[in-house]
Amino acid sequence: MSQLNVTQKLIKEHLLKGEMTPGKEIGIKIDQALLQDATGTLVQLELEAMGLERAKTEVAVQYVDHNLLQTDFKNADDHAFLLSASQRFGIWYSRPGNGVSHPVHMERFGKPGKTMVGSDSHTPAAGSLGMLAIGTGGLDVAAAIAGQPYFVKMPQVMGVKLTGKMPDWVSAKDVILEMLRRYDVKGGVGKVIEYYGPGLAELSAMDRHVIANMGAELGATTTVFPSDEMTRKFLRSQDREEDWIELVADEGCTYDLEDEIVLDDLIPLIAKPTSPGNVVPVREVEGMEIGQVVIGSSANPGVRDFWIAGAIVDGKATREEVSFDINPTSRQVIQNLIANKGFEKLIAAGARFHQSGCMGCIGMGQAPASDTISLRTMPRNFPSRSGTEDDQVYLCSPETAAASALTGKITDPRDLEKLYGMSYPKYEYPEKELINTMMLVAPPEDGSNVDVKLKKGPNIKSLPYIEPLREACDVPVLLKMGDNVSTDEILRAGAEVLPFRSNLPEISKFSYSVIDDTFYDRAQKAKESHGGHIVVAKDNYAQGSSREHAALAPKYLGQIAVIANSYARIAWQNLVNFGILPLEFIDIADYDKIEQGDEVSLMNLREDVKNRNNIRVVIRKSNGERTEIETKHSMSDRQIQVLLKGGIINEFKEQLKNREVGAVKENTVTDNERKQVK
Repeated sequence: MSQLNVTQKLIKEHLLKGEMTPGKEIGIKIDQALLQDATGTLVQLELEAMGLERAKTEVAVQYVDHNLLQTDFKNADDHAFLLSASQRFGIWYSRPGNGVSHPVHMERFGKPGKTMVGSDSHTPAAGSLGMLAIGTGGLDVAAAIAGQPYFVKMPQVMGVKLTGKMPDWVSAKDVILEMLRRYDVKGGVGKVIEYYGPGLAELSAMDRHVIANMGAELGATTTVFPSDEMTRKFLRSQDREEDWIELVADEGCTYDLEDEIVLDDLIPLIAKPTSPGNVVPVREVEGMEIGQVVIGSSANPGVRDFWIAGAIVDGKATREEVSFDINPTSRQVIQNLIANKGFEKLIAAGARFHQSGCMGCIGMGQAPASDTISLRTMPRNFPSRSGTEDDQVYLCSPETAAASALTGKITDPRDLEKLYGMSYPKYEYPEKELINTMMLVAPPEDGSNVDVKLKKGPNIKSLPYIEPLREACDVPVLLKMGDNVSTDEILRAGAEVLPFRSNLPEISKFSYSVIDDTFYDRAQKAKESHGGHIVVAKDNYAQGSSREHAALAPKYLGQIAVIANSYARIAWQNLVNFGILPLEFIDIADYDKIEQGDEVSLMNLREDVKNRNNIRVVIRKSNGERTEIETKHSMSDRQIQVLLKGGIINEFKEQLKNREVGAVKENTVTDNERKQVK
């Protein structure tokens, strides 16, 4: 491995355990950690349960960007809790309204050559800076903050060569939509997508953020870009050029898989409901009437993405039947839009400005009207994610979104030339952006935080004890699902649900409610009568968000195992982390032998799991018929030990008891590091 690609260089530099063989488990040192409030509350409670004194990563940042609506005390109480916990554990705190975690982290903390894990599935956005950034469950993030390696299967590296020039009216969103058109939502599973080639010169660092962010929708472990002159230019604009290092692939390096995108051939693309992989040319759906346009989110967060929309609607009025919503990604972005007149143009055209944060992307406001089409520059369009049960969400570029806001119909932005005589506006990146760090709170420098009392309102409940894996069980099959079930369907987002993210008993009531609103009651009965339940699915179970509530809430309701053909990476890890056994069908045809309402017996579980034996499942039908199938698991030796003990928290507490933790030197925030956050 003499000539290395960027991904291999990053992993080799941080490799602590294992070998760089695709499919084998590796453990890597983690430099940075990112937390957001919808999942971070649970991470902070996990740090409390672990007994951690102080974060051991170089940098850890708690962002409040999801649950910003304060319709009662719940979210406000959580904000106070997160600030106290950040002070307690030595973590930076980004106050409510400061902005979406991913672009703010990129502006203020991201560094080429570093590794990061985040309790948000779009953490790979930091790959735009030449980082190895991986979204994962909160327990994995908590363990990394506590100084433990991050464990993941060594991915294959897919090299995607970019050549040519970007056409007018086409932008970075169309690049990642083209990848989703080719590979759908499962095509990146087990892979890192690394972009290279002369076409990189067409993409600014924030353009690369757009592509890396939505690489999560491919199911990829992460996305990696080199750190080159474009990266340097971005860091210079953020007054952080000293953090830049060059990190590029060696000449002659190879990739496990290869593809090429000729940028000249790209056209405006759009993802139809209800999957980011349902991509077609805009021409195929143009003319359909719309009721909403939303511009913003972590998937199109840069000043340029808002500026281009403002330039398109400049001097015009958006259609009266269209709610034209602007979801700014940070206070810094707003300040720069004011300075370059982009804000003024959007407001004059009828835009509704909302608070800086994730907001409509996770159904936290901006829900569309029923039976209408909503065009969004966001990363996901899973069913009901917008907050409207019968939503029809299409994903597109800012150019397509703004053009459609003017016409009231899905419109190919190239048509603006004949409709309005408009030339494609070109954004000129400034040498220096206006910088705003007023809402970033540093942890105490001297470590005096250990005596900070955690502020827990009435909605904040400490985590319950999770019992070790049992030896045998006889339980019902409460749910049988198909392919590509998302975490939004297992434990939905939105203003009604997410305020309970720190209250496990309450949030568990929403488990699988998008699929079956009787699930909670049936799970409660099964827990009382049988001690638990299992569920069954096909391929790519629990794709989408990293929210570990999609594992923890079902676990709280007694979920012992899931049987599926295959799993999304983060969900599979989350199941193990919380002691749910992730079983796989050996024969895909066995999926048809098990039905909702059947009862199953799982015997000799601990021994068979430990020895990697096939797990025998005895199925009993309501008419008395019995049949048997065999399943397997793909856990590593480390994961087997974690599962047998009931999850990572139990494992970590045992290590603390045995004084085996502490291999990584404790981090303290120095004056020099404070100066870097300018």
